[in-house]
Amino acid sequence: MNDLLFRTATPADWPAIVNLLRRYDLPTEGAQAHLDAFIVAVNAENELKGVAGLERYGKVGLLRSLAVAEQGWGIGAALVERILELARSLGMQQVVLLTTTAADYFLRFGFQRIARSAAPAAAHTSAEFQGACPASATVMLLRL
Repeated sequence: MNDLLFRTATPADWPAIVNLLRRYDLPTEGAQAHLDAFIVAVNAENELKGVAGLERYGKVGLLRSLAVAEQGWGIGAALVERILELARSLGMQQVVLLTTTAADYFLRFGFQRIARSAAPAAAHTSAEFQGACPASATVMLLRL
């Protein structure tokens, strides 16, 4: 992971981001509109090795689109930490996420499972809450 660069995503990264998200059956709806708050991990050849996004809804952030090209290298954790740092720097008070497969993973960062109805109202306007993620997805919340 030492040879990776973490940076803000650019429009040129979008095709590679879409390919990585689709590899894990993650939704792409609404993501491109928030690309300025997506962080990518790239190698020296500028190949995408990971991505995570943050959607901003006032004091609430939506962590979305966490995906890595290769698991087990700590790239996902590094991306989550950077997204949480970004959320704090933007003055967010809560970060919410939806997941169908990784609820246990997010517990290590302090996220807690909550009822969908308990999610901050602002986040319900996101594409993920509006149907891009299935209703069966686990909703998790972290207070910053």
